[in-house]
Amino acid sequence: MENFVVSARKYRPQEFDTVVGQSHITDTLEHAITSNHLAQALLFCGPRGVGKTTCARILARKINERDGSTSEDGFAYNIFELDAASNNSVDNIRELTDQVRFGPQVGKYKIYIIDEVHMLSQQAFNAFLKTLEEPPAHAIFILATTEKHKIIPTILSRCQIFDFKRITIEDIQAHLVKIAKEENISYEDDALYLIAQKADGALRDALSIFDRLSTFSQKNITLVKAAEVLNVLDYEQYLNIADLALENKIAETLLALDEIIRRGFNPHNFIAGLGSHFRDLMMAQNQQTASLIEVGEKTKMRFIEQSRNWTPQQLVDAVEICNHADINFKSSKNPRLTVEIALMQLCSLTSGLSAKKKSS
Repeated sequence: MENFVVSARKYRPQEFDTVVGQSHITDTLEHAITSNHLAQALLFCGPRGVGKTTCARILARKINERDGSTSEDGFAYNIFELDAASNNSVDNIRELTDQVRFGPQVGKYKIYIIDEVHMLSQQAFNAFLKTLEEPPAHAIFILATTEKHKIIPTILSRCQIFDFKRITIEDIQAHLVKIAKEENISYEDDALYLIAQKADGALRDALSIFDRLSTFSQKNITLVKAAEVLNVLDYEQYLNIADLALENKIAETLLALDEIIRRGFNPHNFIAGLGSHFRDLMMAQNQQTASLIEVGEKTKMRFIEQSRNWTPQQLVDAVEICNHADINFKSSKNPRLTVEIALMQLCSLTSGLSAKKKSS
């Protein structure tokens, strides 16, 4: 049986131009290498799964290729990688600083990549200070961390800091499309958009979800299957509830809520999601604000279509009703009743309008 390699490893970028969503950093590093303006201590910080370690390895390899310390088969000498999570004692850092003093046997630079550097102990940080302030001419340190605030200021002041940002939903989706085509996986755009949303700016998380979904769906990723695996209510549920509320169908709306709770969804998450749905309908009514809706193109068209059935004031009232229920949910002794009252109020929004018309 052939070994399966997860997408996060299989498609790990090998060049700066293939790194997703961090052009402000990759361009700076490329210019620094070409113009020979590379600092001796760099700190890569940002959320998980955005490319810190990947960029550190690419940078180390680029430096190696430039100074001729790469073998014929592409093996890079002089790159030392230390995981500070498991080597966080002062003795580990002393070993490192003792090793740094010796120059490279091949090439010009020795590159030290220290991952999860915030895990070092206070004593280890202090032992590292002098080496980091006055490193030998042949040493370059690349530190990576997800928690910059845990690193002492004296270390921060000695490093050139690169802040990695969360990757946008559009960038993640475009990358997933590329991989799906490479792997011959059929997909729905809205399904990949949902994966990108759920990943919360981390490409590695998105690729893990993508692998899980492609296995579950047997290489046919649909929005329904994505919602099932990710345990989220798909947009269809909210569109249906909004339509029932528009037609004043209180009984059907309460039965739809019961079905959602029976499927194991938290009513609190449901009412918060419904509030977001009505907010999206508000945004869909104006062409300028339609871009603020974070859904796939096909779903966005359905939102625009549904928003035409509501007046702006009704949508404002609907958002307020959902928000009020969301706030009161935790303090209520009967949380389900809080959500049901909110749904009944939503169903009464348009009936009030027709009653006013009749009286006039």
